[in-house]
Amino acid sequence: MEHNSSNFIRSIIKEDLETGKRNNVYTRFPPEPNGYLHIGHAKSIVINFGLADDFNGKTNLRFDDTNPLKEDTEYVESIKEDVAWLGYEWDELFFASDYFEEMYNRAMLLIKKGKAYVDELTAEEIRQYRGTLTEPGKESPYRDRSIDENIELFERMRKGEFENGTKVLRAKIDMSSPNLNMRDPVLYRVAHATHHNTGDAWCIYPMYDFAHPLEDAIEGVTHSLCTTEFEDHRPLYNWVIEECEMEHKPQQIEFGRLNITNTVMSKRKLKQLVDEKFVDGWDDPRMPTISGLRRKGYTPESIREFVKETGVSKGSGTVDEAMLEHFVREDLKLKAPRTMGVLNPLKVVITNYPEDQVEMLDAEINPEVPEMGTRQIPFSREIYIEQEDFMENPPKKYFRLFPGNEVRLKHAYFIKCEDVIKDADGNVIEIHCTYDIETKSGSGFTGRKVKGTLHWVDAKHALPAEFRLYEPLILDKEENEEEQENSAEKTFLDYVNENSLEVLQGFVEPNMSEVEGHDKFQFFRHGYFNVDPKQTTKEKTVFNRIVSLKSSFKLK
Repeated sequence: MEHNSSNFIRSIIKEDLETGKRNNVYTRFPPEPNGYLHIGHAKSIVINFGLADDFNGKTNLRFDDTNPLKEDTEYVESIKEDVAWLGYEWDELFFASDYFEEMYNRAMLLIKKGKAYVDELTAEEIRQYRGTLTEPGKESPYRDRSIDENIELFERMRKGEFENGTKVLRAKIDMSSPNLNMRDPVLYRVAHATHHNTGDAWCIYPMYDFAHPLEDAIEGVTHSLCTTEFEDHRPLYNWVIEECEMEHKPQQIEFGRLNITNTVMSKRKLKQLVDEKFVDGWDDPRMPTISGLRRKGYTPESIREFVKETGVSKGSGTVDEAMLEHFVREDLKLKAPRTMGVLNPLKVVITNYPEDQVEMLDAEINPEVPEMGTRQIPFSREIYIEQEDFMENPPKKYFRLFPGNEVRLKHAYFIKCEDVIKDADGNVIEIHCTYDIETKSGSGFTGRKVKGTLHWVDAKHALPAEFRLYEPLILDKEENEEEQENSAEKTFLDYVNENSLEVLQGFVEPNMSEVEGHDKFQFFRHGYFNVDPKQTTKEKTVFNRIVSLKSSFKLK
């Protein structure tokens, strides 16, 4: 987080250390293992790990696994992989379920202090009794049970004597509080479900608002950093720590969440996209998950720099997805080798080039980094160019190939279109050209200039490849999402872009035969591409376009 030195959380931590309120910095990244992490979680990861690193502190990775009905070890493993891939090492790995026994004991302490009671209202009745923002809540008829009765019932809840939904443990706070979270919140519920970490040892599980502050306090966390939707929960967070008589007293600090245009930032919605087969799993390159961005070809450096640039504030503004694309372009500009790939092939026959001749042409690997050296490209009588680089009847200012026009082939020669071959339906299937041997690239030829430069691959030696081009998965912008959700007619699924994926079959240079998953390249004129680690086979390489070459985004 170094170049965001003025953010308000850093100022709080600095003051805490200078005044002696704290003598160390201990943060945590606490995901629930109920889905894959997305780009919004990357902000929390960078803030928690980055700030702790800046103050020589520690950061735990802790799984808030208090809901066995939605959690899975698959999610646990994916989260660990994502955090490590982003470049961070956690000091300790914990699970909320590691503390279930202590949480139970602290809940029992609340009962003995008269601060918690077993309630038998249904979930719907609890909602009705809670009241509204303008009307106070109503006390449960079970609120004044004796301490002994509450102890007995809570012990029986743990033993599994009650069905799901029949009993809950609630805090006894204030049913007329202006903060709805303080109106006797539920602390425990009955759930006969196998837990991924504790198996069938428990049939009651703590609620997030009870478990989370206890986890922080048990671990000695100093600064509990979370997004602003938890701001109204802070009084309850502090109440739990105080009334449960925890030795360590963490401070909850809220920051604005990250929103990006054309992007869904909800694990529930992302899971729906996966479950209903709108995408090919959590790591589909169209998904804003960290694993999806990784498979698409984003680098950890680009995501970290993007998050740092968005800053840390209380506000939850929406940033343009073009900003994220800007940072991956900047990162790959000096890293990615240049090469040529033809996505929509059209054959060109150079009629005056010797039939059996093949020559090797020199091409720089990255003109911005000369020390990366050069590569060799074969050139012969037949090549492929892009279909869009030829027009039989072009408009004005079309500088690519058309009958009678001359263009430059990148790293090769000038060629001139002499003839057009069509099939029975009138479709162009082949172009016949001539080349000028004097115009070889690098020869210093100055006889005449041409305005168009085309990329190409040699037809005899080119390797077949699949190219996957992506558009935003969600057409509408994030700021309209609430409006969509409140509409009876439409849900966010109605804004899924049916044309978010285009698959093309083309060719690449023969020196791409040994590429491996996650290798990245800049294809001349097309953009930056990543070798898909899941779909690539020995027979065919699959390239995901990470981002096009041009952007309208300007960093302020």
